[in-house]
Amino acid sequence: MSDIQKILIVDDDMNIADLISLYLKKELFETRIARDGEEALRLFMSWQPDLVLLDIMLPGKDGYQVCREIRTMRDTPIIMLSAKGETFDKVLGLELGADDYMIKPFDSKELVARVKAVLRRYQPNPAVTIPAKELKVVRYPDLIVSRTNYSVTYYGKTILMPPKELELLYFLASRPNQVFTREQLLDHIWGYEYVGDTRTVDVHIKRLREKIHDHASWKIATVWGIGYKFEVKS
Repeated sequence: MSDIQKILIVDDDMNIADLISLYLKKELFETRIARDGEEALRLFMSWQPDLVLLDIMLPGKDGYQVCREIRTMRDTPIIMLSAKGETFDKVLGLELGADDYMIKPFDSKELVARVKAVLRRYQPNPAVTIPAKELKVVRYPDLIVSRTNYSVTYYGKTILMPPKELELLYFLASRPNQVFTREQLLDHIWGYEYVGDTRTVDVHIKRLREKIHDHASWKIATVWGIGYKFEVKS
């Protein structure tokens, strides 16, 4: 089996798509290009890429619709690309399940760096044996969150969750009853590679709560005027 990772580029601007493809191929990624939403979904199902670079403004189905449909099938990482830099557009993309959002024009090196960062978070190396003391797993009644293999088990069932959602849940759950501001969460989870506003955190918390509901012994709690905490009842 090939170890080369596959990137699906979805953009109706041939020059931009070809340029992105060129940069990614130099980094030894395999790429394919879709020019519209319908073609993107067909390629997504048949080719099964490891990551999707998805422009918002597309003929026919736009990027938001494509993102929504991909999320009903798989949790494959999605980085949205757009000339729209308004907060509303970013938040909408994140609410629909995108893992990151880049505004055109962007630096090619930054794009490649973000692609690699998302793939590192999403695909930990299963061949590496991790000592028990280094396992990154938190356990609560009816909830297991693992950063070792990027999995969430909720009431005995595996929950599909994009990397950033899982990292946010793990970060909070591994520090029970500790309050974090939105700015602190942005810094810890998104770090230097992401420049965004605190609404990003709110969007991810909202998506987590849609999948992980309050439990009798724990919950994701809002600390009004400050931020969030993973509240555990003694």
